[in-house]
Amino acid sequence: MPLVSASGLAVHYGADIIFSGVDLDINERARIGVVGPNGGGKTSLLRVLVGLQDASEGQVARSRGIQVGYVPQDPQMDVSGTLREEVLLAFHKVRSLERELETASRQPDGGSEEAGRRYAALLERYEALGGYTYELEFDRMVDGLGLKAEILDSPASSASGGERTRAALARALLGSPDLLVLDEPTNYLDLKGVTWLERYLTHFAPAVVVVSHDRYFLDEMATQIWEIDHGRMNIFPGNFSKYRVLKGERDLRQAKEYEAQQEFIAKEQAFIDRYRAGQRSREAKGRETRLRRLERIDRPDSDRSISLKSAAASRTGQVVVSTHGLKVGYTDSGETTELLTVPDLKLQRGSRTAVIGDNGTGKTTFIKTVLGMLPPLDGSVTLGQSVKVGYYAQGLDVLDDDQTVLDSFLEIKNMPFEQARFYLARFLFQGDDVFREVGNCSGGEKSRLALARLLITEPNLLVLDEPTTHFDIPSREALEQVLLSYSGTILLVSHDRHLVSLLAESLLVTADGKVEVFPGTFEEWSDVQREAEAAEAARVQAKDKPAPRPRPVTSKGPKRRNPSAPVVDMEQVIVDLEERLKEIETRLQEATVGQDFKEMTRLGEEHIRTQSELEQRLEEWEA
Repeated sequence: MPLVSASGLAVHYGADIIFSGVDLDINERARIGVVGPNGGGKTSLLRVLVGLQDASEGQVARSRGIQVGYVPQDPQMDVSGTLREEVLLAFHKVRSLERELETASRQPDGGSEEAGRRYAALLERYEALGGYTYELEFDRMVDGLGLKAEILDSPASSASGGERTRAALARALLGSPDLLVLDEPTNYLDLKGVTWLERYLTHFAPAVVVVSHDRYFLDEMATQIWEIDHGRMNIFPGNFSKYRVLKGERDLRQAKEYEAQQEFIAKEQAFIDRYRAGQRSREAKGRETRLRRLERIDRPDSDRSISLKSAAASRTGQVVVSTHGLKVGYTDSGETTELLTVPDLKLQRGSRTAVIGDNGTGKTTFIKTVLGMLPPLDGSVTLGQSVKVGYYAQGLDVLDDDQTVLDSFLEIKNMPFEQARFYLARFLFQGDDVFREVGNCSGGEKSRLALARLLITEPNLLVLDEPTTHFDIPSREALEQVLLSYSGTILLVSHDRHLVSLLAESLLVTADGKVEVFPGTFEEWSDVQREAEAAEAARVQAKDKPAPRPRPVTSKGPKRRNPSAPVVDMEQVIVDLEERLKEIETRLQEATVGQDFKEMTRLGEEHIRTQSELEQRLEEWEA
């Protein structure tokens, strides 16, 4: 029986139909990615499935006693204390038992037989709920999600949106739900956090439904894609890449069927109009009757997405940005904190460089120092000749919430209203949208406005800090095409692995208080990282490998090529491989209990290789 099933679901807001006719099942161990344009109803569908919103039509059935973990895009905290207390709510039963145990141990009759039995029962429940391991689980979870101690111990009320999201995600994952429902969980995670979450969802999590615009993420974790668009939901097997292929084939087939039917209808109508009153009027009437009964194929829907021309860029000097002896950090209350030591850099005209690294390593501070928005702690930054900077800020704090979309745009470049409205329409601000206050816009709409304000200035150095955070997939793809054809220089901070791998020709990697230059693409850097991890795993394995067993002494003398000799040796090889498999399985079980994802991945790959070799040897032995 499915954990959740729904039939005939529809959501209406007034006269607007968000979606209708949705039928679905969520089975155990499902890995479902939900995609579609912003405003298409993805969040509404999740809220209906978890019971936070009533459907306008249709029914939702949930398994009895099902535990659901839900993380919305903008989670609200349930505590007035720290983020640590918020995350620890996942263990409220265990912690409540701790308090009962403490109280029971202080009772005056603690030595009585009845008190002993009560205390033993409490201990048994405490152990069954993971009382002896929950603190270790907590530490591993918050470390994987990048929640450091100083963040956890800060007031929940003053936490940023990203910190709240990561805390809510940690609480949901630690709550051991039967169904995990996540709405854009990767928006505020760095590369390390997204990779960790992918592995967790793949290996440990129960059924998962995730709304995401991160194509790499959907490729790694999803085995089914729900597409919500134009008021309907379509279900595709496989990950995101397979969905794109299947969707393309479906759309092409529907377009051909629609065009063929339209051609048929036009010919039939022409015949009817010609012979309606002539000798062939009976045939014409028969065709008209059949035409009225014909089931019409709907016109294929066209997606609304940002429509941009290639961004213009004037010429600069050969060196666009150079640094010398640069140290990056900040001063707060007279105390200076150094974040990064930067090697001497020279960004060449037309280069495309991405800055990557974990959250909190200083990427945004580095960008602002390069642009002169923050003073360097040491060293210097020089912009080249004729450089005109266009800066896209991560927090979108350059936008005034009290302005209208149109006024905010005209603040950057004065032009006739109709020309401004035409330009904004290419960023999906149509009709009365341009008169809406910025403060009432969604995150995606604010991002589109910020991008419109940026590109209208025609900069020749684009500095982009997380430009795709609130973009849906069509908008991300439109931006990618603009940046690929852009002739100026790009300095990009992003956790969008698809964007970085498509765009960047070199990387600046922030880690351990310094910036390291990698003169290659993201894929090449990823290969180097995997090779380094494999080498480290091999070193650990060699260190932990037991000493080889002594072989039985055989008679000395020259060896002859005896057809039966390899059989004896092969048997020993098979025995060794079988023992090695058992050893790997034991260590894999230990890694699973300890939630050591890196070790699990390494051992899983080694198990596959060893199993394959064993099967090959068995075939050779049988032959």
